[in-house]
Amino acid sequence: MSQYWDERRVLVTGGASFIGSHVVEKLIERGTKKIRVVDDLSSGKLENIQKYIDAGQVEFTKGDLLKEAVSISAVQNIDTIFHLAADHGGRGYVDLHQVACATNLALDNLLYQNAHKAGVEQIVFASSGCVYPNYIQTDTSKELYLTEDIVGPPYDADHMYGWAKLMSELTLQSYVREKKMKTASLRYFTVYGERGKEDHAVMAMIARAFVKHSPFTVWGTGEQIRNWTYVKDIAEGTLLAAEKIADGTAINLGTMERIKVIDCAKKVLEYTGHKAEIKLEPDMPTGPMNRVADNSLARKLLGWEPTMLFDEGLKKTIDWYFNTKNIEEIKKNLDLKLTER
Repeated sequence: MSQYWDERRVLVTGGASFIGSHVVEKLIERGTKKIRVVDDLSSGKLENIQKYIDAGQVEFTKGDLLKEAVSISAVQNIDTIFHLAADHGGRGYVDLHQVACATNLALDNLLYQNAHKAGVEQIVFASSGCVYPNYIQTDTSKELYLTEDIVGPPYDADHMYGWAKLMSELTLQSYVREKKMKTASLRYFTVYGERGKEDHAVMAMIARAFVKHSPFTVWGTGEQIRNWTYVKDIAEGTLLAAEKIADGTAINLGTMERIKVIDCAKKVLEYTGHKAEIKLEPDMPTGPMNRVADNSLARKLLGWEPTMLFDEGLKKTIDWYFNTKNIEEIKKNLDLKLTER
């Protein structure tokens, strides 16, 4: 596929973000010569892709895709769009900022309309496990694996963020049927790794260990079950979807390792050597109790499955965080980082 990517003109929206910057990195590894990134830097950091900008491998524009002129300009002379830009955050943000997350409905539709007008061939959309019905994710005694076909009537997405992601998936399927555009949607599950931000659970725990919080607080009862997925695996699956999916299919990208939040906290404390009592905070934002992907469709259609086991990926992420962060800087605004962008 290297020649395929060599010839593609690619736009990555939100390409300076945590996941977006890893998608940019994968594109460069694939040999992509024409990469445009548009990001308002509300969540992303220019340092994530600065070396590629300096090397002339990435054309960067700082801009808000909710603005018509920015959206129109972004999609000109583009073949493939990886659409990762969104108003988003971790569990605290998703629960507490409904109005902000609702703006994604407008951003996505504006981008798709302008992309179609500009003759863009393909859109690959970063969706989320938040599209899955809340009512089936309540019982931790069940060994539940979410299959793609579970998303359907009666819809019950996770807050406005989940509803916006769901509406975007359905919109892109309509573009396939009515406009003959190639699209794919990827449901990311609890992504972690290098360049991750403290507003997501794994990164929050690592940050708390870094600044030696005592007691060591964990949101919820600790019984919540997740399948944390390493960011480089997510980026690889995203490119494979562009290569292999054109009909609007939505596909889970996630591991099938079932891990309790409390067990993750214990792993962080053990590896960092931070000795502190764990304090559970059940009144804080928790999210669904039982959210784990079934990734069999990704194996079948993409030939994709995660290569990084959680224990190994967690250690790599902790090492990166401890080697790159300044303890006084993190201490200053960690509480704010947990619920804001």
